[in-house]
Amino acid sequence: MFDFIVNGKDVSSKKDEKLLAFLREDLNLVSVKNGCSEGACGTCMVIVDGVAKKACILKTSKLEGKNIVTVEGLSDKEKNAYGYAFMQAGAVQCGFCTPGMVISAKALIDKIDNPSEKEIKNALKNNICRCTGYVKIIEAVKLAAKLLRENSNIPVDECKGLVGERFNRIDAFDKVLGIAEYVDDMRIEGLIHGGAVRTKYPRALIKSIDISEAKKLKGVHAVITADELPGNQKLGHIVKDWDILIPEGKITHYLGDAIVLIAAETLEILEEAKTLVKIEYEELVPVTCPEDAMKGDAPEIHATGNVLATENLSFGNADNRIKNSKYVVTNKYSTPFTEHAFLETETAIAQPDGNEGIIIYSADQGIYQTLKECSEALGLDQSKVRVISKIVGGGFGGKEDMSVQHHAAILAYVSNKPVKFALSRKESLIVHPKRHAMEMEVTTACDEDGNLTAMKAYIIADTGAYASLGGPVLQRACTHAAGPYNYQNVEIIGKALYTNNPPAGAFRGFGVTQSCFATESNLNQLAEMVGITPWEIRYKNAIRPGQVLPDGQIADDSTCLVETLEAVKEICEKNPKAGIACAMKNSGLGVGIPDIGRCKLIVKDGKIYIHTSAACIGQGLGTILTQIVCETLNISADKVVHATPDTALSPNSGNTTASRQTLFTGEATKRAARNLLDLLSYQTLENLDGEVFEGEFKGRTDKMHSTKQNPVSHVAYGYATNVVILNEEGRIEKIIAAHDVGTPINPKNIEGQIEGGVVMSLGYALTEDYPLKNSVPTAKFGTLGLFKATEVPEIESIILGNANSHLSYGAKGIGEICSIPTPPAVAAAYYNYDGKFRTKLPISDTPYTKKK
Repeated sequence: MFDFIVNGKDVSSKKDEKLLAFLREDLNLVSVKNGCSEGACGTCMVIVDGVAKKACILKTSKLEGKNIVTVEGLSDKEKNAYGYAFMQAGAVQCGFCTPGMVISAKALIDKIDNPSEKEIKNALKNNICRCTGYVKIIEAVKLAAKLLRENSNIPVDECKGLVGERFNRIDAFDKVLGIAEYVDDMRIEGLIHGGAVRTKYPRALIKSIDISEAKKLKGVHAVITADELPGNQKLGHIVKDWDILIPEGKITHYLGDAIVLIAAETLEILEEAKTLVKIEYEELVPVTCPEDAMKGDAPEIHATGNVLATENLSFGNADNRIKNSKYVVTNKYSTPFTEHAFLETETAIAQPDGNEGIIIYSADQGIYQTLKECSEALGLDQSKVRVISKIVGGGFGGKEDMSVQHHAAILAYVSNKPVKFALSRKESLIVHPKRHAMEMEVTTACDEDGNLTAMKAYIIADTGAYASLGGPVLQRACTHAAGPYNYQNVEIIGKALYTNNPPAGAFRGFGVTQSCFATESNLNQLAEMVGITPWEIRYKNAIRPGQVLPDGQIADDSTCLVETLEAVKEICEKNPKAGIACAMKNSGLGVGIPDIGRCKLIVKDGKIYIHTSAACIGQGLGTILTQIVCETLNISADKVVHATPDTALSPNSGNTTASRQTLFTGEATKRAARNLLDLLSYQTLENLDGEVFEGEFKGRTDKMHSTKQNPVSHVAYGYATNVVILNEEGRIEKIIAAHDVGTPINPKNIEGQIEGGVVMSLGYALTEDYPLKNSVPTAKFGTLGLFKATEVPEIESIILGNANSHLSYGAKGIGEICSIPTPPAVAAAYYNYDGKFRTKLPISDTPYTKKK
């Protein structure tokens, strides 16, 4: 028995265990989040005798007589101050890291009531945030310190919730105080725990599986092999190639492959049961790279072969124009696998609904995709499966595929009990798809004046063990490879190859981050040959309204790439060694794929409830939809409620992907609100109780390889220019990010997205990697190279754009493009700094380079 104090109350731990488990499971203090259990992320920060410490590395046996404080133990004054400060500053996105940030801030402010920015950054150095880029968190700590120091009253928010206002996020206060409920915070009576026995080797023949001893263990409720699966054997978004379980006699594809599923009463019993499963392997040599996968004697990873997808985009006559161009540049580029590193690992709870169906509580990027694939895994009609979204602790593309949802559902269905299935951080790093590693050869040509004439590219993507979204990712890498410029002689060949590496799929930027790095870097060398500046070659060739993009699409009136360049012209002139890069990114799936946003507004008790399946993964979609309703109806935000996405109540609005939700679901919400507006001209909300108003928006685009002269590939494109300035020591001093977003629905949200995207891609450019040794991942969360608060430079966001009448109040997506132009701009800054032209990420020989 170990006695100590938690939030002013005497408590006792009956066993020596991690403080994190004791606080969450015994005391139900769920503000203390389990992000990594490795002492690396800071989501579990608590204050121990005045010092911020990580609960995942503290043992209860070492806490005798100690005084521990969690967010639940803050005074009402502190809760109001921190809640308001983080909300007002825009410091909350997915929110999973936020209570830990508050604890680190409190430990600092309790000692230094007016901390400097350097002191704040230092206090937050052990807290990782993957969403915000830290800028607004630092602002929030300053504001909280001021409110507490001056004993100030909390100001009244003057925003009405209209479009264009810096309206506070509707879920921010609950996230700050740890009240917002993530899946792992749910408490369900009779809940048991699910897990998987995974392969020991990336590629191996499963010779035999013996589960007999595991089934005998007391407290075990289900042990399932592929033979006992109730539904389909394979799943997948597009290509149904992902094995739910690897059966006896078959070959594993990567280290994350599950072979046996187990459900048990406790986590301890679950782990013991895993050790009792006996699997006989014949280890095989893995296919570790696309080059090996293309060899004639390479083993076939799937029956269809090792080529997942090919793309060939050809416009004009690239070879002829390159041959006759004054200047030509050819370079080979290499970009690595990278890890999403969202702070909340994949977790789902599934339970029987009492009517031969299953309810799944999930945290993913599309509840209808989860419903579809889980119903297939269960062998049930979709009407028998219901999916409810809880708060999502970050996604960035990494929560589009099935990871735990289907396994939880299968175990709940077989055991007839509620089952929680949560990945440890170690499992998460292995299991879910990563950003594609790509090898690219790019040739770019121009005339003597610097006018671009043509480009060619050959792109090879390592799509890993399963298809995931590797086909569409390759497609976007290719369709955007020519950049946002006015020339039409293009030839791009792309291939995505299966290997025995972890799967690669959606990741913020969706392939464009990779090809943009190559294309933009080539432009800098061309500018040098012509004798003009990198800014000038981009301005000269920047796509303008009415001109034709390299893919044949005519740029619409909302196109504002030129404006983003003009916004940074003066700073480039004052800093001639600054790095610069431009980017474009689609909003919406495009290329002829059906793409529909839907919304249902229900009037209840004098309020308007917004029902849509669109996932909020930290980008603040619920806030955006609230503002659209308020603007359309000219009503106050207290009359609007953003309801939890639920397949039983919410229309299908597609996945949160392709920077589409603000545009598609936003427009659908506006249309639903207009239907309501017609009645409000002579009715009151109270008189419309129970009425339902629906809205739908379809994006109409042309298929790839359309024979039209000017096909519409996407309903909208956003544009951006980034500038990176180094100091004399070669560290990044400032980044200016100018973005064309059409109409900014919420400038505070957009700034937060830009800052977060910039910092995420600073990591991609300088420090992040996901190393593999014979297809086995070797990184831990703490060694991924994620940027910390102490490393973040000044970031200036410039928000620009013209409204386009067919978009939701003229808005374009910001979620992906904010991460795209940073790496080439960083590489350009270092090229100007030391003359080394770098073609591989993360770039080498900088003050940020890891010492080996």
